[in-house]
Amino acid sequence: MGFIKEFKQFALRGNVVDMAVGIIIGGAFGKIVSSLVNDVIMPPIGMLLGGVNFTDFKITIKDAVPAAVDAAGNAIPAVEAVTLNYGNFIQVVIDFLIIAFAIFLMIKAMNNLKKKEEAQPTVPVVPTKEETLLTEIRDLLKNK
Repeated sequence: MGFIKEFKQFALRGNVVDMAVGIIIGGAFGKIVSSLVNDVIMPPIGMLLGGVNFTDFKITIKDAVPAAVDAAGNAIPAVEAVTLNYGNFIQVVIDFLIIAFAIFLMIKAMNNLKKKEEAQPTVPVVPTKEETLLTEIRDLLKNK
């Protein structure tokens, strides 16, 4: 019984909930950035490089083997090609750089807001007439 109560306290703490929300929003943000890179940024870059699609960049290590039938009539299954897809890697690196830059800008903006809040001058509290009078009385009593 105590384990469930302890887990509930842990799961409903502000930090855990905030972290979960951050992870969910981060995942959605990652999808947006991936779409931005794949659908908006990479096509013009590919055109500038002669109509190249980066996802097509790969090195074939072993060619594909089509399905066949051997002399005894047994089916030989098809084998897919083995490739190093470095074009996908390039796109993922670009995704990462854009996400990292966007997060950097957001953190920088948040830090600037914090600095502005801290830099705002505080209005000095003016003591009331009664407080001023009591302070004078206290100081007079100290001096005696």
